[in-house]
Amino acid sequence: MAPVDPHSFTDSSHPPTTHISLSLYLDFASSSIHASALFSLQTPHSGPFSLDTRALTIHSVLDPQTNTALPFTLSDPDPIKGSHLSLSLSNHASFLITYTTSPSSSALQWLLPPQTFNKSHPFVYTQCQAIHARAVFPCQDTPAVRVLYSARLNIPSELSAVMAARHVERRPPKNDEAAGVPCGWCSQGRVVEEFAMEQAVPPYLFAFAVGELGSREVGPRTRVYAEAVPPVLDSAAKEFARTEDMIREGERLFGAYEWERFDLLVLPPSFPYGGMENPRMVFLTPTIIKGDATGAQVVAHELAHSWTGNLITNKSNEHFWLNEGFTTYAERRIVEAVQGEQRAALNIGIGWRVWNEDIERFKDNLEFTKLKTNQEGIDPDDVYSRVPYEKGFHFLWRIERQVGRPAFDEFLKKYIATFKFKSIDTDTFIDFLRANIPGIENQIDLVLWTEGTGIPPDAYEPDSSVYKTIVSLANEFINGTMPRKDEVADWQGQEWELYLNSLPKSIEASQVITLDSRYKLSESKDYEVKVSFLQRAISCGCKTYYDEVEKSLKGVGRMKYLRPLYTALVKGSGKEDDKVFAKRLFSEARECYHPIAQGVVEAIFAKHL
Repeated sequence: MAPVDPHSFTDSSHPPTTHISLSLYLDFASSSIHASALFSLQTPHSGPFSLDTRALTIHSVLDPQTNTALPFTLSDPDPIKGSHLSLSLSNHASFLITYTTSPSSSALQWLLPPQTFNKSHPFVYTQCQAIHARAVFPCQDTPAVRVLYSARLNIPSELSAVMAARHVERRPPKNDEAAGVPCGWCSQGRVVEEFAMEQAVPPYLFAFAVGELGSREVGPRTRVYAEAVPPVLDSAAKEFARTEDMIREGERLFGAYEWERFDLLVLPPSFPYGGMENPRMVFLTPTIIKGDATGAQVVAHELAHSWTGNLITNKSNEHFWLNEGFTTYAERRIVEAVQGEQRAALNIGIGWRVWNEDIERFKDNLEFTKLKTNQEGIDPDDVYSRVPYEKGFHFLWRIERQVGRPAFDEFLKKYIATFKFKSIDTDTFIDFLRANIPGIENQIDLVLWTEGTGIPPDAYEPDSSVYKTIVSLANEFINGTMPRKDEVADWQGQEWELYLNSLPKSIEASQVITLDSRYKLSESKDYEVKVSFLQRAISCGCKTYYDEVEKSLKGVGRMKYLRPLYTALVKGSGKEDDKVFAKRLFSEARECYHPIAQGVVEAIFAKHL
């Protein structure tokens, strides 16, 4: 076996899958999907053929031409990769698998009606990054393989579906379209939503959501979807009103937008990420709807993925920076053009602080402070951090400063045009960089940046006036000096976030209480501000705000907030009350978190309890 990815059973000697046709019967009563998947391979294959699965029950593998059974084996589960599904093929270029997902699928969150905004209908959505597509359907679950797909979602007729694919039609079920699916495909009260993805994508970009959905048009290429709650839809439409401006700026910088639509779905609060760049249908957390348009910076990031990540994809998670570092650079260029230099400078300043915090987080395992990492035997969800985003951004920013922005812009356009719809690794990028900017290796230590640990000495700490002013004010806090109201009169969430992230580590509980009495940060509607404040309150032993901590951890499932709050509660010695508090909160909130987020909190507890 010749593996192509430390997180996949995919064999490099096997032909890649070119198309998968999925028939998915969503059974809300059992929180499972009864399904069939028709695979087409690039070339006929004889012998063993490997696929990734996780917690799938495989009912049959069939030759679609003769309907005869094909031999298969399913291994015991590996804790990271799941189970290896090995088929025995004989000059087959296609095969049909029927299967059922598990109620505990790591990719799916099934929400009961009380967990939704309207509290009248259930809801389900997927999150397949990094290696969870295999928990929805068998596949070569590696970004090294790009695949086309079509999907028929059989759902209750009172619900609707969206997908990261072109919507074909909504219609009654047909008897002949779900061969082998173990369910009542044509049951009364069911409808089929059909979709087609006609551009090859890695499996982690497979995505759908089903629920009581509404939408608002916000531009010629964009609709905002959410649960059918008018205030949620209206506030989302207002927050993302300038999306078309961002798309046009992205096209100016990076070339044509290749995906036709750029629709947005605001998910329930349990969504574990800020956003997920699923092509044609970006998934978003409702916590980015802040009322001041700064939440649109997350949209700018997901939009930037349309070029860097979705068009050009990291070959494996060991090269994740190729997705996220490039996208963070592209996001900040778009924000600078649409929202102004000060907003971009704040974004960079916050990122610098977070990068330094993650270097501290990995001080005992510096491997994960590199851009090019070794992740053999490592669960990518356990080592997810801002390092690939921020170190990747600073590497590209360092190159831009060396060669100048006009030259770097031309390089970026050529890079995207050369590698679009391909999956590459760090070495491929470095070779392309050296070939197109001759002598760059003599001006920048490319090996130190990509394979070295920590923060390189030529990384550039932001020096914008707004960044320096806010950091200076934060440094004065140790002496009991707080910013005056006239100094913060124009501050929005990002200014407060940078201020809180820049506060000295050793502050007193009384200082935290005084700061909050003046500015009500614990009550902020902006979760970036609120969680940054609560994290510092926990760290200095200030229990005054534990009711707010409880509300936050029970109210949202975004890992950006769960990770620092749970870590602050359980890290260190002599904090038995905090640890008991954290365990109680998790036991009560666990079912409201996506399975990926559940795993992250469990990993924090395993490390510190």
